[in-house]
Amino acid sequence: MEELKPGLTGERSLVVAKEHTASHLGSGGVAVYATPMMILHMEEAALSAVDPLLPPGKATVGYHLDVKHLAATPVGMRVTAKAVLVAVDGKMLSFRVECFDELEKVGEGTHVRAVIDAARFAEKVAAKGSAR
Repeated sequence: MEELKPGLTGERSLVVAKEHTASHLGSGGVAVYATPMMILHMEEAALSAVDPLLPPGKATVGYHLDVKHLAATPVGMRVTAKAVLVAVDGKMLSFRVECFDELEKVGEGTHVRAVIDAARFAEKVAAKGSAR
């Protein structure tokens, strides 16, 4: 994981469609870019910054997210989520995340991802599922 250093960046862009709206997702009654979608795109931006650099068998999972949704974005407008790796503390990766539409910043915050061993993680999840 020596390649994971502060300064790495990732992005995720899309044009807001009906399926990305609060009214469609049930997170509000208006047809604007939904907060859950913004969060997803911020996580995807962070993932794209680091996961391609991980050794085989490793992956990252979301651990903590603290964001503000600052402004509404209508259907048809492009949004871009950006993530910058700001700190590496063992297996914990801290990011500054932001989201912009074509006119302004619409979201900002921090996100932490944890590096995991994918096989061991899958075993724990399977064991938990069979314990029901």
